[in-house]
Amino acid sequence: MGLFKKARKGSVGLALGGGAVLGAAHIGVLKALEEKEVDIRYIAGTSIGAFVGAFYAFGNNWVEIEAIAKDLNWLDISGISIPKLGLLSNQKMGELIREKIGDVSLDDATIPFAAVTTDITSGEKVVLREGNLATAVMASTCIPGVFIPVETDDRLLVDGGLVENVPITPLKEMGADFIIAVDLNGKRQPRGQKPENIVEVLLRTFDIMIQSATKHQTEKADILIQPNLSQFNLVEISQVDDLLEVGYSAARTALQKNL
Repeated sequence: MGLFKKARKGSVGLALGGGAVLGAAHIGVLKALEEKEVDIRYIAGTSIGAFVGAFYAFGNNWVEIEAIAKDLNWLDISGISIPKLGLLSNQKMGELIREKIGDVSLDDATIPFAAVTTDITSGEKVVLREGNLATAVMASTCIPGVFIPVETDDRLLVDGGLVENVPITPLKEMGADFIIAVDLNGKRQPRGQKPENIVEVLLRTFDIMIQSATKHQTEKADILIQPNLSQFNLVEISQVDDLLEVGYSAARTALQKNL
């Protein structure tokens, strides 16, 4: 059976990977999927993929998510703090989710949604499919060392990129039998620019650490979308328009080839 028939016949799951501000490329992918009228039945997100995925799962289209992204300052999400477990607090991330979507539960989503996190105490992968949405997104986007871990249900949760940066496994567990995965790191090469502050050092370290593991995770995807994001950095929000276009172009190419 060809991929086109398989995708149309089965339940399609969308895996959105982590990558800080590079996650704006996910919005371009959503644009291409909407144009192709791909019926997404399940969504799983890690880190910024959980942020974008949450909005899509709760009924926002790519245009609405683009507007939110353009109104967002990545570092402003995280008010400067001097706690012992992280440099920054991403409480504003939770506030944004509550403002735009509401104080809702993950299982209220229009499209079944999962956010991938890591229990920093045990090292276990924790896939959140119920409970407070804002808390789940805060936890999934909580890059260790940069952001203060999120404590919930006696667990200390941080970014899911440590355990599954492109969350294909949760989609299969949810019932998806055709997986479209978006990997923001697969084709990206370091630009050789020196980080300008401790936050950028920590982001770069985390980014390097997860790249090799992600390659093995994405082998299970039916369609793998890997936009080349080498020219972009991890924190500059002014890149949103260009990131969206690169994501859109990569998704169109992958979908035309496979669907």
